[in-house]
Amino acid sequence: MKILALEKEVEGIPDSSFTDQLLKKEAEHAWELHQAGVIRELYFRTDRVSAVLILECASADQAQSILSTLPLVKEGLIDFEIIPLKAYTGFQRLFQ
Repeated sequence: MKILALEKEVEGIPDSSFTDQLLKKEAEHAWELHQAGVIRELYFRTDRVSAVLILECASADQAQSILSTLPLVKEGLIDFEIIPLKAYTGFQRLFQ
């Protein structure tokens, strides 16, 4: 199942909490999840400072569990909105 994960801001977190060391750990763990085929795509938004991930998981609960292993989530600095996706079926209307 494809999962869209949108990073959500955690109120009251100063920018100084995002240390270079912690951000490097985040990138390393994201790379491991990418190599494992869990994170399929990873982006930064252009309209705000936040990440957008496309994951391949069995369920939204599994995606939440996996994202909770990211260092920034573990530290309570970021959170994610989890959105399960399904294939668009509207094209079938063209062939009825």
